[in-house]
Amino acid sequence: MDKPLQGATETAAAADGHLQVALDNMPGALVYTDEDLNIVFCNDRFREMYSVPADLLRPGQPYAEFLRYLATHGYYGEGDVDLMVARRVESLRNPTSANFEDKTPGGRYYRIRRRKVISGGTVTVMTDITEQKLAEQALLEAKQRLEEANGNVIAKNRMLEALSSKLSKYLSPQIYESIFKGAQTVEISAKRKKLTVFFSDIAGFTETTDQLEAEELTDVLNQYLTEMSKVALAHGATIDKYIGDAMLLFFGDPETKGVQEDAKACVMMAIAMQRRMRELEQEWRARGFERPFRMRIGISTGFATVGNFGSRDRMDYTIYGNEVNLAARLQSAAEPGGILLSYETNALVQGIVLTEEYPPMTVKGFVRPINVYKVLGTYQELVDDGRVVLQERDGLRVLVDLTKQVSSEAIKVLEDVLAELKRRS
Repeated sequence: MDKPLQGATETAAAADGHLQVALDNMPGALVYTDEDLNIVFCNDRFREMYSVPADLLRPGQPYAEFLRYLATHGYYGEGDVDLMVARRVESLRNPTSANFEDKTPGGRYYRIRRRKVISGGTVTVMTDITEQKLAEQALLEAKQRLEEANGNVIAKNRMLEALSSKLSKYLSPQIYESIFKGAQTVEISAKRKKLTVFFSDIAGFTETTDQLEAEELTDVLNQYLTEMSKVALAHGATIDKYIGDAMLLFFGDPETKGVQEDAKACVMMAIAMQRRMRELEQEWRARGFERPFRMRIGISTGFATVGNFGSRDRMDYTIYGNEVNLAARLQSAAEPGGILLSYETNALVQGIVLTEEYPPMTVKGFVRPINVYKVLGTYQELVDDGRVVLQERDGLRVLVDLTKQVSSEAIKVLEDVLAELKRRS
């Protein structure tokens, strides 16, 4: 052999050797089959990925025999072996751009790509994507667990919403809100606070209810308590409790607008309640009740103890103190349809209602007689009813109670005032 030819042969052999090394060390597995589907070449990575008898991978061996071995050893899952082999043989003859995946019996995942070459054969490249597939599965399982957890949270939230909705029926809205917002601690504790306390009951309740059947009594009593509660909540009252036909409410905790504003809100609420009771009285009479409910109300302002009382397992948010007792005593002394105020409450609401002083009243539990005031109505109501004349200007307020003064006497007094003003001008 002449030297140039020998040199070219050696160079080609060296190139083939380098190519072989490169193919054997590429990350993926590679197999080249001719147009008759016989193996021409496969790299070391291919042999590592497929633990099959070495004879199946020798050059010249039909690739279909290798495929059949895989099919019979669980590489393609369950099914007809001939059909599974035929599908893969067809992919060798007519490869497409689409990839497909195989899973080995050992749990490895291979992505397979095939491409036709100019010689008519097919190059098949296998890539181990096990780590990627496991990561995808782990992500999918995590997503499923998250969706399941979210579903559980949604279900629990719905359950809690339903439970809290039921619980709200047993608590005053202010207490309910403060507990669920974390402002109110659920523990035995109390504080002293100046409150305006409201106490009411039905006059002659026992005599009235004796005329009603149990179902009628339940219906009317619940209607009464419902309507009064609507008025109470509209004015910002904290509903303490219902005691049969009696109601205990208070202003000043857990929310307050100040002592005077709390007292005004309470008295205006009481007036609104009596107005609503007069409407209900007409309705009940129309339904055939001979002696409809009539409410008595007592209101007092002063320091009381407010907070959680009871055991650690069963607590009641309520108030205690002399003001509660005084409100109850004033209520019992009020006439049906009437409202009685304590001295401090009366002083706080003078700007909005007209009251009439009662003789001092001796009250059980109090050493000294109590000054008591009857609410006659708001000034606007009394003016509209023609019971008073009221004129107000900056620095001037003229009030004439026509229930206590005849017009002629009132005119004489006003003339005397006018004459005095003229004399001083």
